[in-house]
Amino acid sequence: MENKTGILWYRNDLRVHDNEALLDAIQQVDDLYPVYVFDERLINGETPLGFRKMGIFRSKFLYESVIDLKENLRKRGSDLFVYVGKPEEIIFDLVRKSGSSWVFCNRERTSEEVVVQDSLEQNLWSIGREIRFYRGKMLYYTADLPFPVPHTPDTFSQFRKEVERFVEVRDPLPSPEKIQTGNKLEPTDMPNFEDLGYKWSEVEEKVGFPLKGGESEGIERVAHYIWESDLVSTYKETRNQLLGMDYSSKLSAYLSVGCISPKYVFSEIKKYEEKREKNDSTYWLGFELMWRDYFRFIAKKYGDKIFTPGGITGQKPEMIEDREMFDNWKNGRTGVPFIDANMIEINETGFMSNRGSQNVASFLVNDLKLNWIWGAQYFESLLVDYDPCSNYGNWNYLAGVGTDPRDNRYFKILSQAKRYDPDGEFVKRWIPALKNLGAPEVHWPHAISEEDLKGTELPVIYKKPLRELDIPE
Repeated sequence: MENKTGILWYRNDLRVHDNEALLDAIQQVDDLYPVYVFDERLINGETPLGFRKMGIFRSKFLYESVIDLKENLRKRGSDLFVYVGKPEEIIFDLVRKSGSSWVFCNRERTSEEVVVQDSLEQNLWSIGREIRFYRGKMLYYTADLPFPVPHTPDTFSQFRKEVERFVEVRDPLPSPEKIQTGNKLEPTDMPNFEDLGYKWSEVEEKVGFPLKGGESEGIERVAHYIWESDLVSTYKETRNQLLGMDYSSKLSAYLSVGCISPKYVFSEIKKYEEKREKNDSTYWLGFELMWRDYFRFIAKKYGDKIFTPGGITGQKPEMIEDREMFDNWKNGRTGVPFIDANMIEINETGFMSNRGSQNVASFLVNDLKLNWIWGAQYFESLLVDYDPCSNYGNWNYLAGVGTDPRDNRYFKILSQAKRYDPDGEFVKRWIPALKNLGAPEVHWPHAISEEDLKGTELPVIYKKPLRELDIPE
């Protein structure tokens, strides 16, 4: 009797632990072929505003994550078959070559990804094959919720109250020890990074996100943050800081491509609470995981509305489209040091703190009055931890067209700068030209008299009065 064969299509679930699709596939077939396809539309594509769809930082982290997954599968007797092209065409061809009965994969919820999985499903139906879908990015199972997804509350506070009251997070699934793979497909090597249209020199020229992609690295980061350093016990107090590696968990990039499971992180927090300490900080890290789920449920409920100017409310705010002003924002040349420092950080590393992202988004929306979708697209290109639901959900929220019941979510930039960067160390880190200024002048050099500015080498944008902007304290 011929072995039953299947293909496991890896997407944003690049791990072997807590992977329901992987474990079920092992139970259903004798020979399993794990496959990853670098989608050429993502690698080579652009956003409507002309930014690279997947910028250098996202691509580097993803590339490292795929390499690590390939190695982890090899340790279990299998391999990862890696291709470049269109998944719906490549996997369809692999099904025919291998004689596979099923394709196992995690379901995605946003339109670009849904189009791909729907196209593959239709192709498979034409030859009597099917996809089996699983959920791998969520903390909660939709079946466990006290409401159907279309009835997800429109405020997070209500969502949290209902979910915390009625739903327990399930335990993560174990990693398989052995995965059997046949010989019906030719082994593949990793494509060169340069073959994907990138250059390592682009990464080397920049500071870059300091963490490496991959499940192995992600699990090490969890161990460091929770167990080795006890940093989780002070997370709530440090999470709004701006400098350094350990003021926050830095797990979001690993979660975004599925190197680590949110259920795994949550389970480690619970173990820590049982064995060491339970406090507001340990709760708050789990609270942040709940926010990720909430944005995903909202994206499912409202579909493509989260990508439109009016967001989930449908009420388009007044916006201007001034490309020169936008370019100054994205290049860190607004003349407002706190905003510029955060934008320079994302341009140089692909990372920005939560506090920083809220401020730069509020500044673009409320002070510059620019189209918030431009900002969301720029973040989509650069953020190493980009996730469509979280990115556009947060921009909806800051633009006042999302789940926040308040009409105007405005951040007073100078007050924020003085509160969260009191000595100006963050600003000086990313704008060395301001390093000799003290606080609070470093946050608003425009207030320094012309007499005191004589002989200084400040960039012009920090010398001229910004009369066109009314920046309240």
